Amino acid sequence: MKNFSGGMRRRVDIAASIVVTPQLMFLDEPTTGLDPRSRNQVWGIIRALVAEGTTILLCTQYLEEADQLADGIAVIDQGKVIAEGTPGQLKASVGSGSLHVRLLDPDQRSAAAEVLERELGAVTLEPDIAALTVQCAAGDRGAEAIAELTRSGVGIADFSLGQPSLDEVFLALTGHTAEDVAAGENQEEAA
Repeated sequence: MKNFSGGMRRRVDIAASIVVTPQLMFLDEPTTGLDPRSRNQVWGIIRALVAEGTTILLCTQYLEEADQLADGIAVIDQGKVIAEGTPGQLKASVGSGSLHVRLLDPDQRSAAAEVLERELGAVTLEPDIAALTVQCAAGDRGAEAIAELTRSGVGIADFSLGQPSLDEVFLALTGHTAEDVAAGENQEEAA
């Protein structure tokens, strides 16, 4: 095994854990270091174990992983549970979703921002110079904003309306990123 890559070692660890189907399994960031194909394979194994009756406690900072696999989530901040629920319940708890718009012409971004701000409120300019995001509580309001962009002559390459991600939920609930807490702890240890 000493010649295996980190991802291959991770797969061997998981395989060794499921030689016998356990009733309860604790997984601590099981897909760390895995490529996307291997991560999806591990997710499939986890889903199969759950379908066969295994209870899995998944500890992860990869919130996409929690969103994909968890029936219930507990958000822990500085050692305390601050929220619990299904992924959908946690997303709904922070309010509105987001309307993401990608323009055909990046030069129209300021015009698009004006229209979206008038229709929905504060606009976030994404690093992609053709993209904007705005909070949107209701789908019909998002559809009207898209229609207004079209009426204003703004060309749209793509748009999507969705719930907040679990990353956004974590930030809304805690007011900081997990990395901010880790940096603070490291500074305390260094002092």
